[in-house]
Amino acid sequence: MFIQTEQTPNPATLKFLPGTPVLQQGTANFETADSSERSPLAQRLFAIEGVTGVFLGGDFVSVTKEDEKEWYLLKPAILGVIMEHFTASRPVLLDEVEEVAAEFEAEDEEIVLQIVELLDTRVRPAVAMDGGDIVFRGFDKGVVFLHMQGACSGCPASTATLKMGIENMLRHYIPEVVEVRAVV
Repeated sequence: MFIQTEQTPNPATLKFLPGTPVLQQGTANFETADSSERSPLAQRLFAIEGVTGVFLGGDFVSVTKEDEKEWYLLKPAILGVIMEHFTASRPVLLDEVEEVAAEFEAEDEEIVLQIVELLDTRVRPAVAMDGGDIVFRGFDKGVVFLHMQGACSGCPASTATLKMGIENMLRHYIPEVVEVRAVV
């Protein structure tokens, strides 16, 4: 098994491409070892000293490290865990990816559908290429609330992406959008 790696805009996150599907649908984000109990793969990655986050996408695994740790020391152990996990055909998740309900007023449903459509077709594929995801969390009085995951979470470029890219695009296509904010 050959696993490719790609740098992401976030220097603390590296994207691993095992050449096989990771998740059949959706994504899964694990920000702590305690939150990873439903993913045997994430648990094994968190067992590596210095790993602080694991994000699972359709065909990739993004791993975030402590700032003090160096990739040249962590990368071989991470590659070994991912390779062994997939060659042994172990499950990536023990249950389905859970969806968090977005919050918005009923009268805003048409606007929300437009926002979600733009995010799903234009934004999410682009950020997935960088090892992350952006999930719609709500819409209130012209403000769109998004949750950044994987390489996008904590990325130095995330604020610029959010404001200059996503906010400008949404405001262009949907006049009711006045601002985009990141939420945890």
